[in-house]
Amino acid sequence: MPAPVRLIAELCQNHNGDFDLVERMVDAAAEAGATHIKIQTIYADTAAFRPQFEEGLVQGGKVRSIKRPWRAEYDRLKGLELTSAQCERFVKTVHKAGLTPVTTCFARCHARMIADQGFKTIKVASYDCASFPMLRELAALFENVIVSTGATFDDEIKCAAGILKEKLPADAYALLHCVTIYPTQLSDANLARLQWLREFAPHVGFSDHSLVVRDGVLASKAALALGAELIERHFTILDADQSRDGPVSITPRHLKELADFAKLKVVERQAKLDEEVPNWRITIGHAQRALSEAELLNRDYYRGRFASPRAGSAPGLGMIFNWEETPLS
Repeated sequence: MPAPVRLIAELCQNHNGDFDLVERMVDAAAEAGATHIKIQTIYADTAAFRPQFEEGLVQGGKVRSIKRPWRAEYDRLKGLELTSAQCERFVKTVHKAGLTPVTTCFARCHARMIADQGFKTIKVASYDCASFPMLRELAALFENVIVSTGATFDDEIKCAAGILKEKLPADAYALLHCVTIYPTQLSDANLARLQWLREFAPHVGFSDHSLVVRDGVLASKAALALGAELIERHFTILDADQSRDGPVSITPRHLKELADFAKLKVVERQAKLDEEVPNWRITIGHAQRALSEAELLNRDYYRGRFASPRAGSAPGLGMIFNWEETPLS
């Protein structure tokens, strides 16, 4: 039998700031077969004000910069925050369910707080794969580090993997292939990247952002058929229109479908897909490829979206970005 697949139910902000809903989501994900349950450590005070995104930029009919005004984003994020005490409670709730609690660290200033809350496994979002000071700090604080690699250039991924290899035990880190287009078309999945990532990490997986109403969990199944050891999917128990990430979030029914599929041997997974979805190989694509315009636009906005505030600075200003070597104190 293959090594057990790690299925990460990413609650993201589908809880809408309601911790009672978080606990219900934990129960539902545990029952459906998740092995890891993840939240996101996001606080509005770490949202960086960057003037170029206030109005966006369109030149020659092409979008050059995303429009995402800071104040509206700050206010939205403020209503989604979980307190530190709630995060500690989340850790205990997930442990009680026999699963592994995970969170994403979006700002270096939160790393120590997250460790103190009891998390042992940390996730790094795609846009911080190349935030090398942050990777070093997280590797020193956590037992396991999982890094998404979407919208990241190949040389940056290699450097990130080198840091993880130097700082962590051989079995304690993983790289996730990811396409930072929301939602991702099956033909853009390029799951051949999994094989390339195996050159740099002991474990590889896939963070899937495909459109659930259109594609179900096919992209995740295809990744499993190609030997992925981790699958991360946004997870919800609400209707798709009740949260921002709802359209790319799977339900307990989908998660159970994935968990059952993951129990098969790799060759059995491929055979099952060949029988049920003969065109599944459209997801394989290419191991080496240039980032698309959509991915570059998203990289431009999301890399630097969060940062660590300097003492005494006004909200959003005077920030230390995750890739800067500047000490936080």
